[in-house]
Parts: sequence; structure tokens; C-alpha cells
Amino acid sequence: MTSLKEEEYVHKVYNEIASHFSETRYKPWPIVTEFLNEQTMGSIGIDVGCGNGKYLGINPNIYLIGSDHSSGLISCAHDIDNKYNIFVADGLHLPHKDNTFDFAISIAVVHHWASRDRRISAIKHILSKLKPGGKLLVYCWALEQGSSRRGYHEGMEQDVLVPWVLHNTSKEKKASTKTSINKIKHEKPDLSGIPPSERAKFVSDWKIQKQKEREEEAKAEAAAKKQQEEELEKKSSDQKENTKYRFYHLYRKGELEEDCESAGATVLKGGYERDNWYVVAQRT
Repeated sequence: MTSLKEEEYVHKVYNEIASHFSETRYKPWPIVTEFLNEQTMGSIGIDVGCGNGKYLGINPNIYLIGSDHSSGLISCAHDIDNKYNIFVADGLHLPHKDNTFDFAISIAVVHHWASRDRRISAIKHILSKLKPGGKLLVYCWALEQGSSRRGYHEGMEQDVLVPWVLHNTSKEKKASTKTSINKIKHEKPDLSGIPPSERAKFVSDWKIQKQKEREEEAKAEAAAKKQQEEELEKKSSDQKENTKYRFYHLYRKGELEEDCESAGATVLKGGYERDNWYVVAQRT
């Protein structure tokens, strides 16, 4: 059941939202950048769940290989830089040899596995690819996000479905009909050149004509209003149809350290950044 949940609410969704998601992922996080820049020149590492590859070019003095389960995100990464060393791979079945790499990062990925056993297995699997003493930096969404717009906080359910609304790229039509009823109401007939004996009939005919114009304007305004209401209703319906839901396990304080230790690692340090808990763990 857990793998089916991941297929439906993680793998399938990220391929559907890949382009839009990639557009929002361009600024590296400071602690990840710091970790990569701390690596020794010539070090070789892996980025498990690299997304659009935003961390692959941070430090030109190291060699970083990226992988992601989403072929859509890997395609986005290729579009950004076709020199990236990236490929599609399942994070629980990486093709790399064990005991190979100096370091690894996995940013906002582990929380997508739908059970604790699978999250620990994912961390353990990444660690197995490192040489003894190799370091792993892992980030996961925090339960404690009280100051963010999401509003998650301690005491809430930790396994959640998080909505992602795809942008509608089609141009929205705007009603262009403008009413001039008020203008008509304030108009007065121009009686210049009209003999006094004919003015009463002229004014009567003028009023009849203006009444017809007002009725036509009212019909046009009603039609425009109806069109706007229909478009708003359609937009609301489209938004519901374009909302995709991603599975997340929201980590409580200290839980990520526990999972890393359960995976056999030594926790070197941990902390909080941008609604995420992070841990630097070392393979023993």
C-alpha cells in the first residue's frame, strides 16, 4: 500500500507538475551550499532527488552526480544545463556501487516515502553508497512550521497530502463591454435649429430612441456580467482539476536524527532552516 501511495501522490504528481515546480526551484539554500563548499577538492558525491539540478553546479571543484525518480524533473535539469551528470533512478534502488562516494545530499526527498521503515531504508541505502566516514546531508519538511503560510505545528497529523495548484497557461478572457447607461441618462436633446412648434415631438422621439439604446446597453451589460460569472465558475472548476496532491511525512523535532541513527549513521549535527529539519550524518 505504501508504494502505491508513493506512486499516486509522489511519482505521478512530480511528473505532472515538473515544469511548473522547476520554475519555483532556483535559489540554493545556504546550509546546503555551505556543505557542498566544505567538500575537499576532487571529492565525488551524489545528489539523491536532485530535481532540476540546482545544486549540481554550486562547487566547481567537486564532482556531483544527480538522480531523481521524476523523468520530468530530470528533463528540466537537462534543459537548464545539458552538461549535468544526471539520470532517472529510484532512491531505494540506486545503481551506484556501495562504498564509492565521499559525500551525499538528499534535499526534501526522504519525507515523500510513506512509512517510517521506508524512510529509514532510504537513508540507509544512500549511506551504503558512501565510503566509511562519508557524510550525508538530508533535509525533510518540519512539522513545526507555525510561522509559515502552511501553518503546520506540533500536535497536527504528520502524514499529509499537500496541494500543488498548476498555473493555467491559457490567457483569461476579460469582458470588454462597457456600459454607457449613466452617460445616456444625463444626456439632453440638442434642440438647435429645431423650430419651437416641433420641439415637443422631437424630444418625444429622442426619448424613445434613447430608451431603446438604454435597453440595448442593459442587455449587453447583463451578457457581459453573465460571461464573467461563467468564466469565474470555470476558473474555479479548472483550479480544482489542476490541483495535485503530494504525500509528505512532516518530521517533528528530533525525529530525523532518530531515523538517521536507526539507519546506522552517526549524527554529527542537525538544525532547522526554512521550515525544514536537516541532519549531517556520517557513515560509520
